[in-house]
This record gives sequence, structure tokens and C-alpha cells, in this order.
Amino acid sequence: MRILVTGATGRLGRDMVPELARRGHDVTGLGHQDMDVSNLQAVRERIADLRPEAVVNCAAYTRADDAEKEEALAFAVNALGPRNLALSCREEKAVLLHISSDYVFDGEKSGPYTIWDQPSPLSVYGVSKLWGENYVRSLLAEYYLVRTSWLFGPHGRNFVDTMIEIGRSRCGNVEISVVADQRGSPTYTADLARACADLLETGCFGIYHVTNQGVVTRYEFAKAIFQKVGLPVEVHATSSEAFATPARRPKNSELDPFPLAETIGYLLPTWEDALTRYLEQKTLQTRAPDLIEAQAPPRGRQGR
Repeated sequence: MRILVTGATGRLGRDMVPELARRGHDVTGLGHQDMDVSNLQAVRERIADLRPEAVVNCAAYTRADDAEKEEALAFAVNALGPRNLALSCREEKAVLLHISSDYVFDGEKSGPYTIWDQPSPLSVYGVSKLWGENYVRSLLAEYYLVRTSWLFGPHGRNFVDTMIEIGRSRCGNVEISVVADQRGSPTYTADLARACADLLETGCFGIYHVTNQGVVTRYEFAKAIFQKVGLPVEVHATSSEAFATPARRPKNSELDPFPLAETIGYLLPTWEDALTRYLEQKTLQTRAPDLIEAQAPPRGRQGR
């Protein structure tokens, strides 16, 4: 299958491209510098030239707090971007898989959000992502709309890396406060990319909630990170009100996965399993230069 991945240089895109290529697809990955998704003419021309059979949209403005001041930019990327891709996919008869967010919900529901629940975003970022969803749903008959949450992975900043940096950057006993009234499912980009690739091969269009299994608060997640890394950090629970941010976050980001397993045959591993694998990957990446040096022939001699 000829597949175009937008946002290919971002946090998710850099895992999506190799996952699709590994399966034998003919994959083209474009970053913002290659194609600005907010530019309709540029999108139309590039998609008409590449003629993909499917487009995976990983392009997004993700800085939720900055979006409160950069509203026009957030809407250009998160709303008009999906619109432009949907229009171009319709013209070229290509399928669109679009990545959306838990931020389209207000977090007031007591249980997990299903794909049929009515979105009600709290922030500019959340509203911009909802507009993107609405454009895709109104312009296309065949699409995959994937909502996910709390992404972490090796490409770009994320909560896991931030916690580790805090724990390692301070001398002596470390104490931090983390909100304990926001809960969700931390999701590993490698696992999300795999599920999206599997969805593309089903032909079962619609809305899907794709996260790693299990629900945890930010406070509990931080404690688990420090425990697995072995950092002696004392974590204190605080509230969203005490730790105010420009953009309001949904306090409940739990997403019901039905009908994901019924479609691709499995649910993603638990967030604990995903965190362990991610930290192991980081350790290998950190050790890689030392391993290469250790395996290299001594200087002044040529290896055979």
C-alpha cells in the first residue's frame, strides 16, 4: 500500500513511518518543512503528486498551554490541517487515518469515555482537535479517527523524560508535587503506531480509542517512573487548582477501547509494561556509544 505519513518528524510520526515500512508498505514521511498541512493548495498538490492510497495524519500542534495564546496557529494545524487532508483524500480516493486526543472531552464523566460520548473540550487545544475531527467526519465517508492520550516515546519531550530530568538534575533529597486529580492511560508511541498500522489493514472505518491498558493518576505515574528508574524522589500529591496551567486539563481521560480488540484482535499492553520497555530502550540508547567504542578495533590497527 502507498502510504503518506504527515508529521513524520514528530513524536508519533517517527515511530509510525518505520512501523509501516517494516510491513512492506511504500511509505513517504513528510514533516512540516516538506508540507504545511494548513496550506490547502500545498496539500492538494503534494497528495496529487504522490497519489497515496492512505494518509496517516500525525501532524499536530500539541502545546496545549501555548495554544491559549496562539489560537490561530493551533486551529490552522489541528482543524484546517485535517480539513485540507480530508478534502485531498476525497479527491484522490485515499483513506485517511487521523490522530486525535482525549482533550476533546471535559473529563467530568465518572467512567471511561466511549466512542459515542459527546465531546466537550475545555481548552483551545481541545476545541481545535475537535474541529479537526468534525472536518474529517463531515468530508469523508471512509476514515479512521483515532483518539489517544498521554503519549510518551523516544522522540520529543514527554512526561516520563521530564520526571527523570527533574530527579537527576537536583542534588540531595528531591521532593516534587504532581497533580493527583487527573487520571488517564499513558500510551507508548511504538504501541500506538502498531495498532494504527493494524487498523489500516482492516478496512473497518470509524472512531477508535487507542491507549495502553490501565488507568493511573499523574501522581501515581510519576511515582512509578521514579521507582523503575531507581531515583530517590519524594512525590507529593497536589490538585489541578494548586498547580494552575493556562489550559485546563480533563480530570478524567480514561478512554473505553471498544471496539478495538474486536477489530484488530488485541488491546495494547498495560502502561506499566509499556513504561518498562520504554525505559529499557532509553538505557540501550544511552549505552550504545560505549558499546560501539568497546567493540571497535584498537586505534592504530586495522580490523579484518
